[in-house]
Amino acid sequence: MLLTIDVGNTQTTLGLFDGEEIVEHWRISTDPRRTADELAVLMQGLMGSHPIISAEDQVAGLAICSSVPAVLHELREVTRRYYGDVPAVIVEPGVKTGVHVLMDNPKEVGADRIVNALAANHLYGGPCIVVDFGTATTFDAINERGDYVGGAIAPGIEISVEALGMRGAQLRKIELARPRNVIGKNTVEGMQSGILYGFAGQVDGLVERMARELAKDPEDVQVIATGGLAPLVLGEASAIDVHEPWLTLIGLRLVFERNKPAA
Repeated sequence: MLLTIDVGNTQTTLGLFDGEEIVEHWRISTDPRRTADELAVLMQGLMGSHPIISAEDQVAGLAICSSVPAVLHELREVTRRYYGDVPAVIVEPGVKTGVHVLMDNPKEVGADRIVNALAANHLYGGPCIVVDFGTATTFDAINERGDYVGGAIAPGIEISVEALGMRGAQLRKIELARPRNVIGKNTVEGMQSGILYGFAGQVDGLVERMARELAKDPEDVQVIATGGLAPLVLGEASAIDVHEPWLTLIGLRLVFERNKPAA
């Protein structure tokens, strides 16, 4: 089985693949203070405690991308100490992805965004736009040839909620939930409405503008949503065509297949 690990700024997502099928997945908090030993115990505990994964289901490969350098350093140690005889691919410069990055400085683009571009083009073809609802909300544009042509970065939903609670004298942290109405009848509902429908409007507006630049016919552009907070906005953002929660993990599987040593 292939273990894929996507380290984000707030959460880390792990997925276990049997061939092309993701058979299990987990989401844990990203903690740069965790040591390699702690990470290994956590990973092995998650896999060992699940009823559908038998003792014979050994990890035969690892694919990793990380937005947090401190965690990536410890994951390198995990692969060395605990999976030393297992092929491991870490997405970084020099790793083959098949994605041409048409940016002023390609090294600025996060590994997860390149992996998302690969997976989106593989699953849906180009042109397409990936909207990733994570710590930041990122918009990534892929042309008809599968090239990564650029994108946009906006503050994430949780960051915005925290900022309102910290900087607003009479505001506070709220649950991220759909309010009864767009016109809120109290402060909490007003904040929920502003966050939910405000972000939905942001998605629709940015996607519309990007699609006009990306293709002669904007209707040809597929829009794929991913990330832990995507379900909150799915029903309100009309621009989103597809929800693919494990897009990054699928991309990691594809990168592993392109880079694994020959048998």
